[in-house]
Amino acid sequence: MPKRTGTCFIRGIRLFFFKDRHWITREFPELLQAISDLGVEKKKKPVLLEVGCGVGNTIFPLLEENPNLFIHACDFSPRAVEFVKSHPAYTEASCHAFVCDVTADKLSDAVPEESVNLASMIFVLSAIAPEKMVDALRNVLTVLRPGGSLLFRDYGLYDHAMLRFSRGHKISENFYVRQDGTRAYYFSEEKLAELGTEAGFEVTESRYIQRETVNKKEGLCVPRIFIQGRLIKPGRVGSA
Repeated sequence: MPKRTGTCFIRGIRLFFFKDRHWITREFPELLQAISDLGVEKKKKPVLLEVGCGVGNTIFPLLEENPNLFIHACDFSPRAVEFVKSHPAYTEASCHAFVCDVTADKLSDAVPEESVNLASMIFVLSAIAPEKMVDALRNVLTVLRPGGSLLFRDYGLYDHAMLRFSRGHKISENFYVRQDGTRAYYFSEEKLAELGTEAGFEVTESRYIQRETVNKKEGLCVPRIFIQGRLIKPGRVGSA
C-alpha cells in the first residue's frame, strides 16, 4: 500500500497512481457507501477531508464517481500537494489541497471548524510517532461536524511486513523504522479503540482486515493484516 510520509516516497506514489487509480473504490467500499449515504441525507454538497492525500490516489477516483462531493485534501509533503494541484481534474470548485502536518498544524486554519461530514485517514497514522497520534486525531475531530465520521485503515498487528523486520529496526512496542528511514506502527483493535476514545471519538468499528498479496517475482503469496475503524464525533447529526 502507498505511504504518504515524505517526498522520498513521491516517485513511488506517482507510479502507483498511474497503475491503479481505482484502488480505493475497489478495496474500501465502506468509504463509497458512506459518501453515498451523505448524498442522500444532505441537501448541500457533502464535504470530505482526506488526511494524507499523497498525489491524489483517493481524491480523483472519488470525485469521478461522486461529482457532487467537495474534498479538502492535505499532506505533509509540499511536493505531493503540488502533484494534486497539477492534476487535470483538479478544480477549486471541487477540491482544496493544502500542506499540513496534522501533529503540529491546526487543520482549522485551512478548514472551517465543524464543516466536514466525513474524514479519512488511510495508511497515515502508522507513520506518526505514537505519542502524537491522539493529537492528530483530535485535530481531525475539530473540523468534523457533530455526528461526522472518520474512516480509518492502516497496518494491523502481526502483518507480514511487521514480522519481517530484523533486529535493530524496532523503535518501541509495535513501532518500527524501515531501511529508508520511514516508520510504521502496527495497530491492534484495542489500540485503535483506545486512541479514538482518548481523542474524543465514539469508536463504532475496530476490526482486522485480512488480504493476500502475490509477489510474482519471488513466487510468494503474502498474508497481509490491516486494521479498519470508524470513529464518530459525538453529537446529533446536522447539529452544526
